[in-house]
Amino acid sequence: MEINTVSTVALDLARWQFASTTLFHYIFVPLTLGLTPLVAIMQTKWHRTGDERWLRLTKFFGTLLLINFAIGVATGLVQEFQFGMNWSGFSRYVGDIFGAPLAVEALGAFFLESTFLGLWIFGWDRLSPRVHLATIYAVWAGTWLSAFFILTANSWMQHPVGYEMGSDGHVVATDIFAILFQKFVWFAVVHTLLAAFMTAAFFMLGVSCWQIWKGKNPEVFRMAAKLAIIVAVPASAINLAWGSEFGVEATNVQPMKIAASEALWDTEQPAAFSLVQIGGFTESDQDPSFDIEIPRVLSFLATNSFSGEVKGINQLQAEEEQKFGPGNYIPDVKMTFWSMRTMAYLGSLSFLIALIGAWLMWKDRFMEARWFHRLAIVGIFLPFLSNFAGWLLTEAGRQPWVVYGLLKTEDAVSPSVTTGMVGASLGAFVLLYGGLACVEFWLMRRYATGHLPEVASDSDTDGKPKMTAGY
Repeated sequence: MEINTVSTVALDLARWQFASTTLFHYIFVPLTLGLTPLVAIMQTKWHRTGDERWLRLTKFFGTLLLINFAIGVATGLVQEFQFGMNWSGFSRYVGDIFGAPLAVEALGAFFLESTFLGLWIFGWDRLSPRVHLATIYAVWAGTWLSAFFILTANSWMQHPVGYEMGSDGHVVATDIFAILFQKFVWFAVVHTLLAAFMTAAFFMLGVSCWQIWKGKNPEVFRMAAKLAIIVAVPASAINLAWGSEFGVEATNVQPMKIAASEALWDTEQPAAFSLVQIGGFTESDQDPSFDIEIPRVLSFLATNSFSGEVKGINQLQAEEEQKFGPGNYIPDVKMTFWSMRTMAYLGSLSFLIALIGAWLMWKDRFMEARWFHRLAIVGIFLPFLSNFAGWLLTEAGRQPWVVYGLLKTEDAVSPSVTTGMVGASLGAFVLLYGGLACVEFWLMRRYATGHLPEVASDSDTDGKPKMTAGY
């Protein structure tokens, strides 16, 4: 393929722009993915029991869902434009494959969720309770389909399959089923959705604890807190185990990422896991000055065997030079190392908080445990930070490749961009997203700390609840 020639500064600014806009957009994604099913569950509880408290909770957290969804859509639109702005080399080379799942996501899944979300918003007084309930489930399906197709595209970048080189030198698809249903996709999808459940559950738990702490409808918000804990405990536990299995799959397809995430420079069998270390993150400084290790654990995490071999960075660098030619194929080891631990440690801390909440609820001490209420409010941020760290690991650990083994990041950038152009657009996006962040924080804080909506409900002729007051 033709190699792009742009300045190093322009390339770095383009990478910073894509990283910053993507991470900012991802603030909203897991909350939408997880909060939609929780809202659907609360509305189902109201529909089945007629308990007005579930209706009030549905509308309370439904309002927060709508705010989050709206800002998420606004920030997500920028992602599509960037492929044509700064990354035309990427679009030309792999657009025939990468563009397909994104097109399906935009034209199918996104329209499904946005259409039925509109029906859910305006259909309280116009649709029958059962039909109206079905609309939020359709929104749920749409959000998860969106996640599936986007993660399919990203998973192909991590592990390209089902393709061949076309006559024009660009990559073309040959097996759509291999692209959509490779093992890496399912690891990524389940891991992301479990993280989304954690994010939404801790958000609901923290908001509910704030309301209880302030004495606003405490018994009603106890119901929401209980639901959040019921979701948070298994989602956190399963995701820790699933993430470990995901690491085994990543070792199979991207061994350099795993070696970098452990700052493992030389092959070891068995390999120890480093809890924390100082130094040892560069080729010129491969030996840490301080290190706390757990023997054999890295072998288990990477191979599912306590005696498995884990290849080191030096050996993998030599293999990739032999396969792809001269060059530096080592990612930012320090960033990869700490992003992996931030993700894992915050995920473990979240699980611990969820377990404490479950114990307090079981012992009927939840309402009096004001120390836990404060802890849960702070805990809102843990899954968000863990999600950010996970994506840093995923993307930074793949460098210098933008499509692993096929296309380097330096070759994917638009050849016509200049430092001034990228700098100007980066500045504009920072200002725009800064404004959106202020709007999001103000709106979410206002409605999350506000009062439960007052509703009027009665019974339909068949005894089912009927909503008579909409948004």
